[in-house]
Amino acid sequence: MALELLTRQTVQILDGTNLGWEEAIERAAAPLVEANKIGSDYVQSMVDVVKKQGPYINIGPEIALAHSRPTASVKEICLALLKTNQDVNLLDDNSHPVKLWFVLAAVDSASHLEVIKELSQLLMQPEKVKQLLSADDVDEILRLVHE
Repeated sequence: MALELLTRQTVQILDGTNLGWEEAIERAAAPLVEANKIGSDYVQSMVDVVKKQGPYINIGPEIALAHSRPTASVKEICLALLKTNQDVNLLDDNSHPVKLWFVLAAVDSASHLEVIKELSQLLMQPEKVKQLLSADDVDEILRLVHE
């Protein structure tokens, strides 16, 4: 199961108060950087692409999927999640509030497709998304993701 990439090491919960959207992406990606799965240049490229392309990573109500083209600093396919307890407005635009900040990195243009498929199946369940948004600990999020 591709969503098993989400673990106690790659899922975080933060208050979200005074957190900007760029910092939300950086914080979501931090466990992957710390584990040497991606480089900080990949994190910056995710931020840069949003600045250039707009809020296209806002894939559903209160959900963002930050990603960029594969780079040499992506060592393996990986996925992380930062859940904020308050909305963080993508591009500082209050029409794009986000609480679930997924970060996806892939080593090529195809290896991540199974992850996207499984993530889509999860996020197309309104009740499951509601439960993720109200979850208050990492174990609860992992239980919901892996059910």
